[in-house]
Amino acid sequence: MNVRSSGSQPVRVEQDVVMARQVSRKLAQDCGMRLIDLTKLVTAVSELARNTMVYGGGGDMDWQILDDNGRTGLRLTFRDEGPGIPDIKLAMTDGWTSGGGLGLGLTGAKRLVDEFELDTAPGAGTRVTITRWT
Repeated sequence: MNVRSSGSQPVRVEQDVVMARQVSRKLAQDCGMRLIDLTKLVTAVSELARNTMVYGGGGDMDWQILDDNGRTGLRLTFRDEGPGIPDIKLAMTDGWTSGGGLGLGLTGAKRLVDEFELDTAPGAGTRVTITRWT
């Protein structure tokens, strides 16, 4: 797998959440993603960027355009130095929300993408990596 290009977008205030959606939409278009896949990805980005800002106290969205055996993908990593997620099992329960987001929660975001990784620990921040392939 090769990384064709990469970059980072801050996610610290409400306007940054909007920018994260816009950046991910443009990158997905550049990858040739179909509209339905692009829409799913941007919906997941909305949830994860808001979580980064609200619960993580702000952070960054790192992006990579990937090439892998003739297919193109967009990998996004949302990282913060916040309090972490104390109960991963609860946070990954369908229908659970701590309020304020789209109501998708992490499980909803996971269903919208091809690959989903969660790395978190109390006091160690949170890192969520998602990938959508064309």
